[in-house]
Amino acid sequence: MATRPVETDPGHDITACDREPIHIPGAIQPHGLLLVAEADSLTVIAGAGAIEERLAPEWLGVPLGALLGAEVGDMLAAMPAGPGSVTTTRPVPGVGEMFAATAHRLGTDRLLVELEPALADTPWGAGSPLSWLDAAATSFERTGDLQSLYERAATTFRMLTGFDRVMLYRFLDDDSGRVVAEACAPGLHSFLHHHFPASDIPKQARALYIRNRTRSIPDAGYVPAPLRPAGFETLDLSDVGLRSVSPVHVRYLGNMGVAASASISIVKDGLLWGMIACHNMTPRRLSPDLRAAATTLASGLARQIRAKEEAEVYRERFRLRAAEDGIVPRIAGFGDVVPGIRRLLPDLMAMMNASGFALVENGRVHSHGACPPPLAILEVAQWALTRGGGDLYSTHELGAIMPDSDALAATASGLLALPLVDGGLSLLWFRAEHIEEVEWAGNPHKSVALRPDETLTPRASFASWNEIVRGRARRWTLEEIEAAHRLRRALHDAFQNSRLRGLNATLQRTLDDKDLLLQQKDVLMKEVDHRVQNSLQLVSSFLALQAKAASDAHVREQLTEAQARLSAVALVHRRLYRDDQIQTIDLARYLEELVGDMKHSLGADWGSQMRLDLAPVLMPTDRAINLGLVTTELIINATKYAYDGAVGPVTISLEQYGNRLRLIVADQGRGRTDEPVGDGRGFGSRMMAAMMQRLSGSIEYDDNQPGLRAIVTAPIAD
Repeated sequence: MATRPVETDPGHDITACDREPIHIPGAIQPHGLLLVAEADSLTVIAGAGAIEERLAPEWLGVPLGALLGAEVGDMLAAMPAGPGSVTTTRPVPGVGEMFAATAHRLGTDRLLVELEPALADTPWGAGSPLSWLDAAATSFERTGDLQSLYERAATTFRMLTGFDRVMLYRFLDDDSGRVVAEACAPGLHSFLHHHFPASDIPKQARALYIRNRTRSIPDAGYVPAPLRPAGFETLDLSDVGLRSVSPVHVRYLGNMGVAASASISIVKDGLLWGMIACHNMTPRRLSPDLRAAATTLASGLARQIRAKEEAEVYRERFRLRAAEDGIVPRIAGFGDVVPGIRRLLPDLMAMMNASGFALVENGRVHSHGACPPPLAILEVAQWALTRGGGDLYSTHELGAIMPDSDALAATASGLLALPLVDGGLSLLWFRAEHIEEVEWAGNPHKSVALRPDETLTPRASFASWNEIVRGRARRWTLEEIEAAHRLRRALHDAFQNSRLRGLNATLQRTLDDKDLLLQQKDVLMKEVDHRVQNSLQLVSSFLALQAKAASDAHVREQLTEAQARLSAVALVHRRLYRDDQIQTIDLARYLEELVGDMKHSLGADWGSQMRLDLAPVLMPTDRAINLGLVTTELIINATKYAYDGAVGPVTISLEQYGNRLRLIVADQGRGRTDEPVGDGRGFGSRMMAAMMQRLSGSIEYDDNQPGLRAIVTAPIAD
């Protein structure tokens, strides 16, 4: 806000300058000449300036080659189509003077040729202009920061142009301008650090400054030379350096006491970044060669401005990254994010160059530095959450946006609010009010006025006018906003990791409890196994005693077979519970150990004849028990029937295909007979039938040529 009343007239439209058609003035500045020719025939059809007195008495309807010389005419005839200009290096003779010629295409049917007096006004004299420009560009590169670059540029452009005052003028976000560097002759009033309102340079003028990079007014008191004959007043002269300027601008220069001016555009990345503004207290001309050199040097200056701006951005990003790398791991290291943030309040405040920082946690406020009162912080946090839609929100003038917040300006003119929805938290950075005294070159609120006759006139006063700006803080940079977004993501990850650690701890406790239960179950199962083994041993001993006491050979044979099968069941049961994994086992390993035990029980002769080819198959334990019993029965059948009591080869193989398994017990004995092995009524046959029904599988017998193959197929799981 200003400390003095703002003097404006609401009835005057200060944007009228923006609508002035300055690209079609209908006239030129009289220090040069303009010829308008047909593009095909190169015949002159219009012109402006004292052509008869300075070039030729007869010119209208005359070919350009006849007026400017055959060599220049040939150059213009060979000029390529499309936009652009060509400046001839060969002087054009006039009446008692020499001209420099510059040609421009206007559309497809017109050619505009400017003639300006040839001047030897270059600082390099007889030397090379490229060497001079290279040395100037090198001096720009050697500056250490932007301000040093600005100051070097002002000095270099004054040396190049010879003007009394040279200012480097930068456009600000609101289109106003500020003089950031100045080089001027002793005794002149300084405009350094002065601000100029946006209305001083209308929008259409800015567009021309990008299209036509240099602009010269050798004598602000000139009388415009109109285009003739009549009918060419609306010719577009945007690319013509001799173009007559707006009468408003001429009076503007007169109000400043300036007799001659020049401007060189600083265009960075296609946008008008600023200007080199040159003022002279007496009339002064700039030749086309000098203006071309100024354009080239301004392009180099723009590149150096961009390079140094990027270097400053890089340094700022590097600083913020280093701060993040120091803060985020420490917060994560505390285990819980919120206590970590509470312990690092000063570091978080310093990271964003803030004057205060606050953590809002479920209605509680933890603050550090210069902050508003806790209740006000809670209101600001809720307002920022609503205003930003739950996303990051920033402003450098809170009082102009948040209702009833003017009282917070001293501590919270700037706000950067970072809500952390996952944690029900908000991080708030505050910047105190930065009271700024802006020095204007005249009152910006009276930039234009209207006379009683409604003629548009510029402001007349350029005396320093100071304005006190309050309620604003230093702006949050784009790099700081990016860093806040990264910090939000990092804290979100830290919250997630903290929750994950809590879930893992709970899961680990559950797993520990489960492991304890499994250990208890294992102990219980081993105790059951021990008792079952004892019972089976007792029954087996009883059967052995009964077999010895039996007088009937058939009964004795049956009792002996029953004892063998019972011993096999005991082997299956004992081998099963040697495995540490109770729920799932490798069937191949289980069968390998089971057959190993059977080799010992059947004797060394049979043991040497048994071959195994087992592929690993993981399956539930209860199904493995059933397959173990079936395998044992098939091996007993092979040793009993295949070789008629003799010893012979027995092969056991296991393979998996898809979700099913195939178990094969094969011998090379007598093979199939008229009577099948087992009649289906014995204990073994009934047991295998029951097992296969439980496994949802089947047993098939096939000729092994020689011998018999028993093929068991079953699903691996239920």
